Amino acid sequence: MSGKYDLVIVGGGISGASLLYTTAKFTDIDSIALIEKEPEIAAINSDSTNNSQTLHFGDIETNYTLEKAEEVKEGAELLAGYLEGHDPDREMHAKRSKMVLGVGDEEVATLERRYDDEGFGDLFPKLRPIEREEIAEIEPKVVEGRDPGTDMLALQTPDGYVVDYGQTSKSFVELAEEETNVDVFTGTKVTDITPTLDGYTIETTSGRFDCDATVVAAGSHSLQIAKELGYGQDKVLLPVAGSFFLADDLLNGKVYTLQMKKLPFAAVHGDADVHDSSITRFGPTAKLVPALERGRISTVSDFFDVFGLNAAAFLSYANILSDRILLPYVLRNLVYDVPKIGAKQFLPNVQKVVPSVELEDIERAKGYGGVRPQIVDTKNKSLDMGEAKIVGDDVIFNITPSPGASTCLKNAMRDTQTVLEFLDGDYEFDESAFRADTIGNFPRADAADETAETETVDDISTDD
Repeated sequence: MSGKYDLVIVGGGISGASLLYTTAKFTDIDSIALIEKEPEIAAINSDSTNNSQTLHFGDIETNYTLEKAEEVKEGAELLAGYLEGHDPDREMHAKRSKMVLGVGDEEVATLERRYDDEGFGDLFPKLRPIEREEIAEIEPKVVEGRDPGTDMLALQTPDGYVVDYGQTSKSFVELAEEETNVDVFTGTKVTDITPTLDGYTIETTSGRFDCDATVVAAGSHSLQIAKELGYGQDKVLLPVAGSFFLADDLLNGKVYTLQMKKLPFAAVHGDADVHDSSITRFGPTAKLVPALERGRISTVSDFFDVFGLNAAAFLSYANILSDRILLPYVLRNLVYDVPKIGAKQFLPNVQKVVPSVELEDIERAKGYGGVRPQIVDTKNKSLDMGEAKIVGDDVIFNITPSPGASTCLKNAMRDTQTVLEFLDGDYEFDESAFRADTIGNFPRADAADETAETETVDDISTDD
């Protein structure tokens, strides 16, 4: 096969699929193609078993500043609105209670400051502080077995969207394929991208594609391709593999713990699986791996392409991993994957959420977990916790939009505007129609919603 397109998107995970949907449905670009190397859309990190299934709003993520929460909130509401409008049967998502739990005087005080003094209560109207008795009504196992003399507080909201990002990606692609100007090619691996006078030539295992503009949304591989084209030379990757432990029917919704200070990785939390609420997942763990995809030895060489094997990369890794908080954390996470020993070592993390859990109640989830690339800035020898995006000449590389899939539509909206600039302003983006189809469906906090929210909390044990 071969073809000439205005825009070619490389990568069919949630990032590439959301951009395809946005450009296909809400711009007048003449021709768009999406290329995915796997036989199916969203087969790697966007698959439901390979991520935490969380839609991050910034309300219960205690490592977010108010400014970051404001930025993330709109992105989450765009996707939540899309799900509300396009998934009435809850095939792509479930909506349940979620909370961040504080136990003991220090953690309770932290949550009180966050809600009252730092502005999170004002930013999120549905977020509310609840104490032990109400926590027990919503999540009985969180209180059961806990010292009755220990102070407890949670910040809770009904906006606990649990998302199957794989099915959501497929939904985006299906809607885009309704348009006659869109082609989708799966099982098509990119072997080379070459700049031309008019854009790019993309060589694949299935033929050649020529395009005026391209967006590479291939996860960790995006930086690999960027480096081959001369971009991102001051960046390397710290690939982090996440795993989960499973238990039977312990939680109705999502329960976060407070973020450990100075750690860039998500706090351990427990939540009911998006498709089976009788399965409770705890995690994620965070193990460093020298590969770009979980369980694929072939991507080890890809990692070394990205790593670069140079002094700046080695010094950056050494500087990051020598941190007195990060290093012990990394070493502990290596142990969690060891058979028999791992579950025992991870158990205290589970008991922070559900105190009555015993060792025989949990097991490591086999076949779960993906790889999330953390970006390392070799100039500053530090982790770059912002959005990992490189914009070049008529090309965008999305490595890991922060915070991942939650802001996929907001990222797609920005990339669409950039792509239109690449195409010399020949096309237009109907942003008002885009917003009407997405964030326009997001339920706001008003009297009617408060009644619906109460009903949702009452019914959370039977949802999905």
